[in-house]
Amino acid sequence: MTYAVETFHLSRKFGGFTAVDKLNLKVGTGEVCGFLGPNGAGKSTAIRMLCGILKPSSGKAEVLGFDVEQESEKIKARIGYMSQKFSLYNDLTVRENLDFYAGVYGIPVRERSKRIEAMISLAGIKDEEKMLAASLSPGFKQRLALGCAILARPALIFLDEPTSGVSPTARRQFFNIIQELAAGGATIIVSTHFMDEAERCDKIAFFNQGRLLALDSPDQLAQDLPGCLVKLDLPDPFKQIPVLEALPFVKECSFHGPSLRLLVTSSDCMGDLARITGVKPVRLVPNLEDIFINLLHQQDSERRELP
Repeated sequence: MTYAVETFHLSRKFGGFTAVDKLNLKVGTGEVCGFLGPNGAGKSTAIRMLCGILKPSSGKAEVLGFDVEQESEKIKARIGYMSQKFSLYNDLTVRENLDFYAGVYGIPVRERSKRIEAMISLAGIKDEEKMLAASLSPGFKQRLALGCAILARPALIFLDEPTSGVSPTARRQFFNIIQELAAGGATIIVSTHFMDEAERCDKIAFFNQGRLLALDSPDQLAQDLPGCLVKLDLPDPFKQIPVLEALPFVKECSFHGPSLRLLVTSSDCMGDLARITGVKPVRLVPNLEDIFINLLHQQDSERRELP
């Protein structure tokens, strides 16, 4: 596999604070990779380094075969970037915004009209093309910003929290566009804190406190979860958590609505759990939240073991 992005112990510090800590990442050409994690996890800082906007404090990264520190201008000319603060001109119409960015990207005049029409069609904003950007809904502003970012048909597209502040319907429609771009051969890195969006990515990079906790496909991450995930419906479940956590075969226990979700060492423990609680546990397929919680616990355990 060829890699659109490859990093080697990439780090960024701000004074005494480490925003990204020894990041080792590989994103294949044509993949959609989701950067998933809470605010402050290092996702945006990593993207800014990969775009050539921010210099690394240490380590190395190659983007489309170019070194991010030595060849940042070559990278900038070949990527599309969309931040969560949409870079639109509110006093220009939809079409005028696209025409402005076509000029910024140096798209030849003879090609501009055709390229703009293609972006309007892809983004589904044909009926809004004469409206001022200021009057668009957040969802349409989002689509317009994406259209502006990909006018130059970049090989690699960075989307930094692009769906913050828009409706669930707009988020789904936006990801449909992303997957259409990927099907056309583009590599896409999108940062998000929405689990449902991450599940639609080819690969997920879990970030927390500047560290990369895991990098793989959603299916493989679920298969790699150590142990067996089960659900228990118990009366007064909150009071049961300390009792269950004290059992030697229970690795994790969390409260989910009226039920408890437990990660036990293996499926062989389900019979013991049923005898102790008097309730038959139901085996579950782990979701990304379960995986992320387990990764956080692993990270905490590793830090406690450090001298």
